[in-house]
Amino acid sequence: MASRVTAPTQHSGMPIKRDDIATAIQNVFDELVFGASSDETWVLNRTDLGLLVSLDRLSAESASVVHNGRSSIAAHIDHLRYGLGLLNAWARGGEPFATADWSASWRRLRVSEEEWADLRQALAHEARDWTQALTARRTWDQFALTSAIASTAHIAYHLAAIRQMDPTLAGPAEAGP
Repeated sequence: MASRVTAPTQHSGMPIKRDDIATAIQNVFDELVFGASSDETWVLNRTDLGLLVSLDRLSAESASVVHNGRSSIAAHIDHLRYGLGLLNAWARGGEPFATADWSASWRRLRVSEEEWADLRQALAHEARDWTQALTARRTWDQFALTSAIASTAHIAYHLAAIRQMDPTLAGPAEAGP
């Protein structure tokens, strides 16, 4: 289990505003993608560098290995990049979901070193744009809040799947007390 900040001993009794919820979601999203803070962590262990830095340690050849006849890490990353790209297009006012082709994001099984570098850079770009969209959003409706929560859970799922596919990408073990 990840290190946690100490919870307050007494609940303030104040209702939580939607912006507070969105900030909490953004904190977890950022931790998963960009790495854990040394001050507080919610999901990852304190020195875990997160998804993007983990991927930087992986060669294109390793990212292209198809595991158990299913998919490669490169396919997972293309899938995440595609999904975040759709969310970013929506956050800019577009309506990308009606024409989305989710299956296309799973067809990219193998990558060259150059393609792998480009794919990691594209994922980082989409992740930065999405976290900025979360920060910039001033009004939250049900769809926006659900999208923010779902995108965070989606990243967590794929980070875990990728780390199962290639154990060299595992985060650091939890330090004892």
